[in-house]
Amino acid sequence: MNHSENVNEAVYDAKSLGPAKTTILGLQHLFAMFGATVLVPAITGLNVSTTLLFAGLGTLLFHLVTGRKVPAFLGSSFAFLGAYGLVTASGQEIPLTYSSFGVAMAGLVYLVLAALFKVFGAKKVMRFFPPIVTGPIIICIGLTLAGTAITSCSANWIVALTAIVVVVICNIWGKGMVKIVPILLGVVASYLMAMIVDPAARDTVVKTVAEAEWIGLPVVWEETALSIFGKDLDVNMLVTAVITIVPISLATMVEHVGDVCAISSTVGKNFVADPGLHRTLVGDGLATSIAALFGAPANTTYGENTGVLALSKVYDPMVVRLAAVFAIILSFCPKFAALIVAMPGATMGGVSIVLYGMISAVGVRNVVENQVDFTKSRNVLIAALIMGLAVGIKYYDPSGAISLNLGAITISLSGLAVAALVGIALNAILPGKDYEFNADIQESK
Repeated sequence: MNHSENVNEAVYDAKSLGPAKTTILGLQHLFAMFGATVLVPAITGLNVSTTLLFAGLGTLLFHLVTGRKVPAFLGSSFAFLGAYGLVTASGQEIPLTYSSFGVAMAGLVYLVLAALFKVFGAKKVMRFFPPIVTGPIIICIGLTLAGTAITSCSANWIVALTAIVVVVICNIWGKGMVKIVPILLGVVASYLMAMIVDPAARDTVVKTVAEAEWIGLPVVWEETALSIFGKDLDVNMLVTAVITIVPISLATMVEHVGDVCAISSTVGKNFVADPGLHRTLVGDGLATSIAALFGAPANTTYGENTGVLALSKVYDPMVVRLAAVFAIILSFCPKFAALIVAMPGATMGGVSIVLYGMISAVGVRNVVENQVDFTKSRNVLIAALIMGLAVGIKYYDPSGAISLNLGAITISLSGLAVAALVGIALNAILPGKDYEFNADIQESK
């Protein structure tokens, strides 16, 4: 990976911008992650306030573990959506609390891979994650998410296009602070447009916000995974949840490596080497396990916020930590959570099109900057199968996954999971590997 910096573009830090502008930038990161983060609990039935609390706490924990160097925000992981709504072999539905415990165990698997990085070194482990694997995976992360953005936009294209147009105009022709916060301005403008042109959306927002309390505790004990350990504990159900859910971590860990590479490419710093993937994996894994134990979704490094980094050119991790603090504070305000939950889907759809596209563009940049040789058949085949499987499986079935029946256990693997595993295997098996981790990574000066 060659993380060269474009010297023609200004790069800002929080200290030079000042408190007021830094606060606005933190809010932009907050809004960027909101749509996807609250969508997971909305789909699964988990608590929105709990989700916000542990997205903030998980992000701060991640920054602590990684030495406050990586400007990553940890939000709800979509990869574990299939972990909720599971049923046993007898057809009995597994409660969310049991599924959450399975997710918590999956988070601990991150620590195992982190230990491998620590023991064997990044060079040996990263041989399995060269740019020909991580680049197409990053591209597919954006492509597979794009469908959900289009679906959201279809609710009201006027509202969605308002967000897109404002983001583009502010980023290309904006001056000063306007150029740095295009996502936030796009959200605000689109939200206001929805209130004007969509009476039904306006009525929903007013009703939802009016019914919510101003202050409330974000954690409900009965909804936590810890609450299952009592006299009514169903051991068989617990084992089924763990065995079914833990394998999902194999795919999400590969996505984590891809996300860290994407952030490295965007920022121009080699976070794979410093603070190291062993630290980023520990931070992500611990954040996921703790969040799941208290009834929140699994955490993951967020591509939306990587897109914000690419647009704003502000790479200071303090801005992301500020967004995390905002998320924690707002988790104690059900009324604000209601305001976000009631945000028109078309608003987040319009913003997400830009952000998801930015993720894929970063993947393309990852491949180009590392000068991946596509005259080699092995590289063409690896990239082709990764992208074909990831996108193909995603749109083959409404669930976006394929199921493997192992006796009484059914394991669902997303298209990204299958693509990642196939890409890693092909890279390891096919002859002609020429990627050397230490030799190929050049830190920007």
